[in-house]
Amino acid sequence: MSKTIKTLIVKYLTKEATISELDELSRQIDDSSNKEELIKYIKINHAIDFNMKKFGTDNSKKQLLEYIEREKKTQTRRKAFNVVKYAAVILLLFGLGYFYKNGFQQKTPTPLNTKEMAPVVSIDPINVGSDKATLTLEDGTQIDLEKGKTLHTKNIQSNGEKLEYAPTDSSNTEIVYNYLTIPRGGQFHLKLADGTLVWLNSESQLKYPVDFVEGATREVELVYGEAYFEVSPSTQHKGATFKVLNPSQEIEVLGTAFNVNAYKDEKNVYTTLVEGEVSISVGTTKQILRPNQQSKVNLENSNVTIIPVNVAYEVSWKKGFFSFKGKSLEDIAKVLSRWYDVNIIFSRPELKNVKFNGVLSKEETIEEILNSILTTNSIKAYEIKNKKITIK
Repeated sequence: MSKTIKTLIVKYLTKEATISELDELSRQIDDSSNKEELIKYIKINHAIDFNMKKFGTDNSKKQLLEYIEREKKTQTRRKAFNVVKYAAVILLLFGLGYFYKNGFQQKTPTPLNTKEMAPVVSIDPINVGSDKATLTLEDGTQIDLEKGKTLHTKNIQSNGEKLEYAPTDSSNTEIVYNYLTIPRGGQFHLKLADGTLVWLNSESQLKYPVDFVEGATREVELVYGEAYFEVSPSTQHKGATFKVLNPSQEIEVLGTAFNVNAYKDEKNVYTTLVEGEVSISVGTTKQILRPNQQSKVNLENSNVTIIPVNVAYEVSWKKGFFSFKGKSLEDIAKVLSRWYDVNIIFSRPELKNVKFNGVLSKEETIEEILNSILTTNSIKAYEIKNKKITIK
């Protein structure tokens, strides 16, 4: 194994890996020639760090043993439901090794009651999100799209993971719209007729033309939810600009990559620019957004603020990661509820404001993520009953 790979693993285990470094580590894990050695290296190093360094006191040893027993039960449950995946130990480490709480270094671990710490889980498993969507055609017909189902029409095709539109007669001046709706627990990839690529996150809906009128402004509407756009340049469409409409704002671009977060249960709409340039219009206010900047539109007063951000964290969902940097447990719960299609409530209101940093794989089960949160001592236990999770 190369020194570069070992360095990536060490940075991951010490919580210093960036999103790009995690991407590279993921690619190395996917390489079958590295699989066995990578797993062995990570297991040994993680075992040394987690099992030896954390044994500073009798209390910490007791808590660790309790945690291991919980994990053994979780692993048994997952095998029973046949959801153990290839290289599961690597995915588990993404949760356990990289999820941590701001300022969580306590001189003396707080003793917890063993019964309080044990999670309670119903026999019905909560599934990890997957590629699925509902396509609504111009005549109102609805078509379910999901892995294993294909769709072929004159200008539309889908392999169950991606929906693609081919351009039709360029002389056509009539605009016909379709809708793509992503449910909770879903995501989907879309290629518009002009070549623009769109990734839609859970609980989102996009309205878009089946084809665009040549030379005219290309418009789509993010009705609600979150979407990442890679816009086909205007130079390929006789200078026609591209607009993303939303009830709270209008985004105009010439050819760029950006993310829009406009969920119905949020107080703000966020637009993050990855590359290129866009203008954000809210009422009579117009702001220019540069790469690595994010605009925030307050839905109560329509105020627009622009701040610098790490775009890798903001768009990591598209690459299969949850990135929580300084996020409250309440905000994290919203993200998890959409992806796993569950309702999350808190038995203690103060838990909502606990801040976390962390990067986790979207392929992890909800139990793996909840067990990761348990290691911070911020919560004592959780309870899963059907589609409802109670954080205690």
